[in-house]
Amino acid sequence: MKKGITIISIVLLSLLVLYLQLNKKENIIPNTYYQVYLNDEILGTIKSKKDLESYIDRQNNKYKKKYNIDKVYVPNGLEIRKVNTYNDKVESILSIYKKIADKGDFTVEGYQFKIKNDDKVTDIYVLDQEVFTKAVDQTIGTFIGETRYALYKNNTQSEIQTMGSIIENVYVDNNITVKKTNIPITKTIYTEASELAKFLLFGTTELQKTYIVKPGDTIEEVAFDNKISVEEFLISNPQFSSVHNLLFPGQEVVIGVTNPQIQVVVEEFVIEDVPSRYQTEERYDPNRFKGDDKVIQKGENGLDRITQRTRKINGIITYVDKIASEELKPPINQIIVRGKKEFPSVGSLTVWAWPTERGYKISSPYGYRINPVTGKRELHAAIDIAGPKHGSNIYAANNGVIVEAKYSSSLGNYIVINHNNGYYTLYAHLSKILVEVDQHVARGQVIGLLGNTGRSTGPHLHFGVYVGRPFHGGTAINPLRLYK
Repeated sequence: MKKGITIISIVLLSLLVLYLQLNKKENIIPNTYYQVYLNDEILGTIKSKKDLESYIDRQNNKYKKKYNIDKVYVPNGLEIRKVNTYNDKVESILSIYKKIADKGDFTVEGYQFKIKNDDKVTDIYVLDQEVFTKAVDQTIGTFIGETRYALYKNNTQSEIQTMGSIIENVYVDNNITVKKTNIPITKTIYTEASELAKFLLFGTTELQKTYIVKPGDTIEEVAFDNKISVEEFLISNPQFSSVHNLLFPGQEVVIGVTNPQIQVVVEEFVIEDVPSRYQTEERYDPNRFKGDDKVIQKGENGLDRITQRTRKINGIITYVDKIASEELKPPINQIIVRGKKEFPSVGSLTVWAWPTERGYKISSPYGYRINPVTGKRELHAAIDIAGPKHGSNIYAANNGVIVEAKYSSSLGNYIVINHNNGYYTLYAHLSKILVEVDQHVARGQVIGLLGNTGRSTGPHLHFGVYVGRPFHGGTAINPLRLYK
């Protein structure tokens, strides 16, 4: 009996050992799972990577319809790492999906364009590179005019017969890079070239403000009153071809505040007729009282045919290179007989000399604009006169006394004249100053040379007129008011 019990005990013990050995062998083989990380933070473990990716794609059908694409991808920074583990704990695909949706943005395949402009970088996202290319092309066409741009691209511009201009070169002066990438669905993704072109021009896709024309309004007045330049008005309202076009009451116009995201450079060869302003000759009659002035010969502007090359950036002239000048009609000087010769320190209220030589071009008028140097919108409280060339003479606009003649980082070499009649004039960006403080100057006297000092995009004279001393409480006015 004891022997039988012993045999049974041995058999049972053997079976127990065999079971334990088999169970141990089964646990030696680990499970193959996938750990999900987002930006190096673990979200959990799943059984199938493929199932998660398919679930993400199915759950984002609205984006596939919106962008007309076949697939939506995992967020950038999401990693699914294969792991071997004895731990049987896994999460459901739904649970992991919710964690991903809470912490990251799903993506679509597309392209990222980076537009670099000085220290500013603008990111543009598109699904098709052609959208960006067409948008840039449309923006260029806005600054040039669609018809002229098409003639340039097709090399079908007409030769200049007498006057006119030819576009010699067009380019975008930005460092633009592109890379294929997965774009987060929370980013602005452009699918239409027209919408992107609007952003490239205005810096926004929102609707621009409109204005209802009132009786007597002119394009110049509407632009100034709404703090935009005439060029911006014409760009926003392509139905107008010139600042001289007429407006009619009740007409709705767009007040487009441009904020270009690219620098469109247009280089042109130009032949145009430019008025040469007449000078005023003064004669003095000791038998007349002071202020008893008489015009004995009316002045007439002459006409010069100027050949030049110009460079515009986003529609603003930044450089003028005068090539040739032909006098078509000489100016006829105005002759005034005055009752008493004025002391040079007192300026006339009615007669002003033009501050530059003939062959000039007003490259930027008085009014609101985007500063070509700083890129900020501001009142340009002067006129910029380009040409005729670097180093040409700058003249005192009237009799007066020099109150400032120095250099500043923004104005460069500049001069301020007190005309002792309530007016002051400012002459900036000079290459050289030829007068001193407290010096008396006469109207038409050379006071400096045209230059490009300070914050300037090219050789020109920044000419300002103030009621009261500039930078000391004086108020700027449009200089051209004195020459009408």
